[in-house]
Amino acid sequence: MKETILPPATIGILGSGQLGRMLAIEARKMGYGVQVLSPDRNSPTGQIADKEWVAAYDDLERVRQFAQAVDVITHEFENVPAATVDAAADFVPVRPSRHVLHVAQNRAREKSFFAAEGLPVAPFRAVETVEALRVALAEIGTPAILKTAAFGYDGKGQTRIDDASDVEDAWQTLGDQPCVLEAFVPFERELSVVAARGMDGRFVHYGAIENDHQNHILDFSIAPARVPEAVATQAVALAREVLEGLAVVGVLCVEYFLQGDGILLVNEIAPRPHNSGHLTFDAAITSQFEQQLRAVCGLPLGDTTLPRPAAMANLLGDLWQQGEPAWARALAVPGVKLHLYGKADARVGRKMGHLTATAPTVEEAVARVQEARSRLQRSDVAE
Repeated sequence: MKETILPPATIGILGSGQLGRMLAIEARKMGYGVQVLSPDRNSPTGQIADKEWVAAYDDLERVRQFAQAVDVITHEFENVPAATVDAAADFVPVRPSRHVLHVAQNRAREKSFFAAEGLPVAPFRAVETVEALRVALAEIGTPAILKTAAFGYDGKGQTRIDDASDVEDAWQTLGDQPCVLEAFVPFERELSVVAARGMDGRFVHYGAIENDHQNHILDFSIAPARVPEAVATQAVALAREVLEGLAVVGVLCVEYFLQGDGILLVNEIAPRPHNSGHLTFDAAITSQFEQQLRAVCGLPLGDTTLPRPAAMANLLGDLWQQGEPAWARALAVPGVKLHLYGKADARVGRKMGHLTATAPTVEEAVARVQEARSRLQRSDVAE
């Protein structure tokens, strides 16, 4: 298999959402072909790709055909089945590797990896029965957060336990399946580090990014994060330990809780570009998506400098409830850019796009992106 993959080679993407779409845009700019496989038709990525393969991930014959039509495969979400990766890897490199996906797909494996690497993590226990949950809760104490071991994102698959009497209800709420119980962390801020590791082991990063969530969904991100330099430096150092410990080739995001006492705890990882890194598409010399492309193709990694502070605000389907948002009003704010993902169905809570803003200061970037988003509501300003 070729180590360095140059244009006009074809990039294969497993998964077809907005992350794949932005990767496909960067690949197009650099002269690569793009093909995508997912169960969805006319997907955000498929709208940009040369070819959209519509197939279930467990349709291994189609996966093999897809793999033979491309030169390298990457993914835009971590829950690609292992059998799918194995079938594709018989023909072309798949980056990041099956091992990286295997760890990230299950919270128990993920937390165990953190602990084995000596990374700072909240107390946790893997539990597979309600009886084991009772024992774990007695050890960890309340409040605590119970999370499904698999398939959790944007706050899904988790519930809070405030008292031992809540155990039965919490276990049934999550469907009587393997879970992880974690001590509740009274954090002051949520941070992330989006980083990349090349085939030669080179590590690059975008610094600490500050994140704010609403209803467990990322609302906006700020770069650089408004934290002491020592905290930002530690966040990057921990991210490097993660990428090197997993031997990642590609982009990976590490998410953190920052406690009021300045202690930083690793929360979870995403072995792909990340929502908090969307601002790099406009603000960084090399976006996280171009970085993913460079890494998986064996190219030199790019400059991660952000010349100016930046902020990103997610656009959820809620904004469409009163009709098409007022895009022109938002774009009248200086330094603001709009990204829409090509999704037809604007459901409440669904990520439909985002706004980014750059400015001379962090505070001004935040004010610009928040002002732009507020202008999208047609009820706010008369036509």
